[in-house]
Amino acid sequence: MQLIVYILVYPLLCLVSRLPFKIIYFISDGVYVLLYHVIGYRKKVVRSNLALVFPEKLDEERLQIEKKFFRHMCDMFLEMMKTMGMSKEEIQKRFTVTNIEILHDLEDKGINTMLMLPHYASWEWVLSLNLQIKSKGYGIYQKIQNKYFDKMIRGIRGKYNTTLISTRESRKILHAAKESNELLMVGIISDQSPMVSRAKYWTDFMGIVVPVHVGGEEICKANDIVPVYLKVQKKKRGFYEGTFKILSENPTNVPDYKITDAFLRETEKSIQEAPEYYFWTHKRWKHKDKVPKEFQNQ
Repeated sequence: MQLIVYILVYPLLCLVSRLPFKIIYFISDGVYVLLYHVIGYRKKVVRSNLALVFPEKLDEERLQIEKKFFRHMCDMFLEMMKTMGMSKEEIQKRFTVTNIEILHDLEDKGINTMLMLPHYASWEWVLSLNLQIKSKGYGIYQKIQNKYFDKMIRGIRGKYNTTLISTRESRKILHAAKESNELLMVGIISDQSPMVSRAKYWTDFMGIVVPVHVGGEEICKANDIVPVYLKVQKKKRGFYEGTFKILSENPTNVPDYKITDAFLRETEKSIQEAPEYYFWTHKRWKHKDKVPKEFQNQ
């Protein structure tokens, strides 16, 4: 069945990847009407999240954010499909960086880095950063159940010199890379909602106490990797800009969970600046009523 699904879907992905951006955004406009106005895909989840996080905003304000988000989401997923057919020159033109010298300076000092970013704006095109650095790029990701699509994704991201490693194998591989004195840059999306049974830390995120992933911080502290927040801004349709901010220059000396807290505060700033670019379809606050007693006063 996995192979059949792959055979049916792959030609469509190839077709979209070869279309010009004008056509892609024309299609995106149509997909928006279908998803938002006809199907109502996860509209209740998005509306509930926005009401929870922005209780001070008027209903009309939240509605505008909601519509802008769905338009952006459609753009983003078609842009992901387009990635297959983009040249290195084109993706670097569409994803630029304001201060790449921060990474270069760390590299010159032989320092390994971890880029921590949320589900915000565009995270797929962040891969183009590997074309501007000398470190070996690793991306921690959740393995796709369909092995054919998983292989395809590895191939797409591999053309930008990124090696994907699953969450399960990440610690072992990164520890081995450090032991072999490999200069590396690791990318990780760190704003997901973990399973309650596995949550080690709960803290305030957008005004609500929730469980948070601390795997990125733990890897940094265990391997002396400098955590760097990557702020991504959408400048206009199809164009993004990244800016780096070092979260800690000495991760091994930072108290537990302070790196995670710093990442969340930066994420909150991005959301407050332009909330329509955050991924509101995630049930990020679904465990807000299960806060353990030791974290309830935060």
